[in-house]
Amino acid sequence: MSIQTKKNTIHEDWTVVILGFIIIGISLFVFLPEVPVFSWSNSSELFTKVFDFKNLKILLIQFLYLISIGTIGAFLIGKSVKYFLFTFPIVYLLTLIALILAGNSAIKSINLEAVIFSLAIGLAIGNFFKLPEWFRSALSTEVFVKIGLVLLGTSVIFSDILKAGSLGLIQALIVVLSVWYFAFWLCRKLKVDDELTMMISSAVSICGVSAAIATSGAIKGDSKKLSYVISMVLVTAVPMMIFMPIIAKYFNFPEEVTGAWLGGSIDTSGAVVASGTLVGETALKISTIVKFSQNVLLGLAAFAISVYWTYTHNKSSDVTASKPTLKVIWERFPKFVIGFIAASLIFSFFITPETRDEVKDSLKNLQGIWFALAFTSIGLETNFKDLFVTNSRKPLYAFLTAQFFNIIITLLIAFLLFSK
Repeated sequence: MSIQTKKNTIHEDWTVVILGFIIIGISLFVFLPEVPVFSWSNSSELFTKVFDFKNLKILLIQFLYLISIGTIGAFLIGKSVKYFLFTFPIVYLLTLIALILAGNSAIKSINLEAVIFSLAIGLAIGNFFKLPEWFRSALSTEVFVKIGLVLLGTSVIFSDILKAGSLGLIQALIVVLSVWYFAFWLCRKLKVDDELTMMISSAVSICGVSAAIATSGAIKGDSKKLSYVISMVLVTAVPMMIFMPIIAKYFNFPEEVTGAWLGGSIDTSGAVVASGTLVGETALKISTIVKFSQNVLLGLAAFAISVYWTYTHNKSSDVTASKPTLKVIWERFPKFVIGFIAASLIFSFFITPETRDEVKDSLKNLQGIWFALAFTSIGLETNFKDLFVTNSRKPLYAFLTAQFFNIIITLLIAFLLFSK
């Protein structure tokens, strides 16, 4: 049970919108945090680049920046500020270890993302050491995730969507709708629970990790289930990234078709870029366009899922006999989605391209840090056995089957739209 005070509290979703826009406002008008270096290939580079004095200074400033934002959040939602100030430095230090591990060139080559290391480190600490209840209750997993999602909106730019080209958007729309519905239908057939069904359907059809996180936020999902889905996404992305280009070369698929196939079916952006590079420049360009076209549908999908979930899963005693009213839907609607969309609209229509280019790397870094902090926290508060309970096989079967369907349907659509 979380330690909270009841006075002066603001709903968590409104809090993350406020914090997200404080970060955006600071980045635009006050102070643009530098992006720390995490990339290294050998022990020499680790000390000359990552542990360089200048980089350590950037990390210290970043820590002070993040703990300040987090403290405001803890105060606004009524959590213990004292316990947050004690807990956050530990979570941040563990997250830095994960980011440094993920920055190794050998790790990058197999596309293992920082969030998987954050989760693994958190699980190791949380399961081998008995953490006090106040420590677990001070973890701000949901706040960290949702701040990252509001910041994600700054990278969804409408002019870029138009540049992506009609074919990329058409493919993205067909793939997302068909794969999402198939995955949803399959999960229902296998009697997978509703939360996992929504997360799996979004992860397979839209954009992997980000889609799973956004969907979990939209339905107020269980963080353990989110961890499980993300683990499946990241593990399956690696063999897909390696073998799909090999298959395409073996059957002499045109580069345009291969690029559209890779971009439409591989769930993580990093793996899409890596696999496209293995094929050629044209494949890389097309795969990136198609992947981006799918990513931009994330905001619409999160909005639609929020409305659907609120409308069908309201258990309030006053509405159990009838469908929820618009007032009830609004009360239960996850407000961070509004923050995501508002950030996207502001950066699309009210911020100059020059300013966007100036702040995008810093905001993307901050978004990634918040996500990584969230997954360290998830690991710390999760019992490892919960991730691999015996009844978890059905979600795995559903995910793998839906992913196979995704690969086949995307290839067919790629041939229809991109073959000359």
